[in-house]
Amino acid sequence: MRMRTRAAGAIAALPFAKPAFAQLSATVNEGLGYSTIVGWGTQDLRTTIMLIINILMGFLGVVAVVGIFWGGFKYMTAGGNEEQAAGGKNVIIAGVVGLAIIFAAYAIASFAVNSLVNATS
Repeated sequence: MRMRTRAAGAIAALPFAKPAFAQLSATVNEGLGYSTIVGWGTQDLRTTIMLIINILMGFLGVVAVVGIFWGGFKYMTAGGNEEQAAGGKNVIIAGVVGLAIIFAAYAIASFAVNSLVNATS
């Protein structure tokens, strides 16, 4: 009985409900103006991608440098213990290799995005 009351109440409220129109306005479908209409700005997508890559590479560079400092700290505080000194050297080497990989990845990404910009302009 309670189910019928809820259903009857829902049906009775239908004429008073506001319709939801899911269609987009004609200006949204114009293509290039879409980003400004939805509030994304007017910056080119390639520029945005390069900005994201710069931020990620900067963060990874900071992580690698902190790793190098940590390895140096471990090496300097080894106090003659060969195992700790070797561990510190390994961390320093890993940090330097990571930094080299980050620089190479940035160079490749920058070259690819710049080539894409030059090819499409």
